[in-house]
Amino acid sequence: MTVPYTADTWPVAAAMLAFGGTDSRGGPIQDAPAEEWAKQLRLVSRLGFTEIDPTDTWVRVGDLAPERLSEFREVLAAANLTIPAISTSRRSVMDPERGAEYLDYSHRLLDVAAELGVPMVSYGFFQAFTPAQTKALWFWLEDGWHDDESPEVRAVAASRIRELAEHAQSNGQQITLEMYEDTYIGTCDSAVAFLKEVDHPACGLNPDLGNFIRLHRPLEPVPQMFEKVLPYANYWHVKNYLRDEDPASGVVTTFPVPMDMGLIDYRAAITRALDLGFNGAFLCEHYGSDGLGVIARNREYVRSILATLLD
Repeated sequence: MTVPYTADTWPVAAAMLAFGGTDSRGGPIQDAPAEEWAKQLRLVSRLGFTEIDPTDTWVRVGDLAPERLSEFREVLAAANLTIPAISTSRRSVMDPERGAEYLDYSHRLLDVAAELGVPMVSYGFFQAFTPAQTKALWFWLEDGWHDDESPEVRAVAASRIRELAEHAQSNGQQITLEMYEDTYIGTCDSAVAFLKEVDHPACGLNPDLGNFIRLHRPLEPVPQMFEKVLPYANYWHVKNYLRDEDPASGVVTTFPVPMDMGLIDYRAAITRALDLGFNGAFLCEHYGSDGLGVIARNREYVRSILATLLD
């Protein structure tokens, strides 16, 4: 097993989605003074992170004017933080109303990421919350968007992702597709099939199986799911959930917990991923409670696993 990092230097990033999209005054963080960005970045740094993913539910770096992008670069450096990847959220290139707009945005983001020295951008097909999802305690308890699986529409989706992969490759980057229910990459089998339809070496999978185990639906055995998708993984959103199933009633309950306490055995999964050649960055996520505190705990858990494998 040859990897380019040690346990201490492997990129394990904080998800900035924990901050939402507002500044300390309740205004949009996108348009806030750079010092507002700096406050949140300093907090992440003080929690021990050396990397972040500025998920575009926080700051859309792809939409920053040149002078604002310079400010962003400055506050990032002042906080001693780097970016191994940038994730997009709910900006599907197959959105029925805004797909063309989001495709343009996706291309723009690749070029801005290249300016920032970021080698990876994560895309997904999940779309805006429905009103029911917005009202729910946990949004995954309500049904959301379903991709059109007709062959002709699916072919358009693969073509648009291939277009992004070609752009990324020309920039010396890669892209990854975040697995998410009811999309073209909404099961492990469909994700692998779609990746083969895209058929581009600069496109891989983001095997965020936490998105699946939280659903109140039948579930494949987790090791079996990882075995299908880990060979294609090039970036990895990691989070965990407890899950209980009552066979008599069919009732399923799930809720977010730290990575070492949930259904997914990440020690086994990370071990298997490295055996298969995974060398991408990790992104720690968590919903609810002290999200930042939990993702900091998750970072240390990931590093402890890497230490047993690499040191």
